[in-house]
Amino acid sequence: MRVLLSIKPKYVEQIEQSSKLFEFRKKNFKNKPSEIWIYASAPIKRIVGIIYVDDILEDSPKELWRQCKNYAGIEERPFFDYFRNKSKGIAIKIKKYERLDYPINPYEVNLNFTPPQSYAYLDNVFPKGLNLGAQGRVFDAN
Repeated sequence: MRVLLSIKPKYVEQIEQSSKLFEFRKKNFKNKPSEIWIYASAPIKRIVGIIYVDDILEDSPKELWRQCKNYAGIEERPFFDYFRNKSKGIAIKIKKYERLDYPINPYEVNLNFTPPQSYAYLDNVFPKGLNLGAQGRVFDAN
């Protein structure tokens, strides 16, 4: 399963540099994705890469911080501000990151594109059989 996440460009850069090995979210996926396609938010507004998922940790923010802080890519205070009033959160453990040679402009592919607030399944965002970039990837919803 493949999903699309919106991530701020400063965090995408840290993921590319392997200094950020965990991506945090407040809510878990219904099914564990194998690939997470990354939409870098403004000012970039492009799909720039793919995260291959190693594992998804679900726990209290305090425990997630304890386990992930060395490669969180975020300072402690903003981390806990993000999870304020949440008893659980998730940490997506990144196995590998693949940067796309040619970022995809999703607004050209889908005129009704809206960046996901949480996450979106790729098959709900792009039509089946669509060539998504010069890497020769064809989205087939599998």
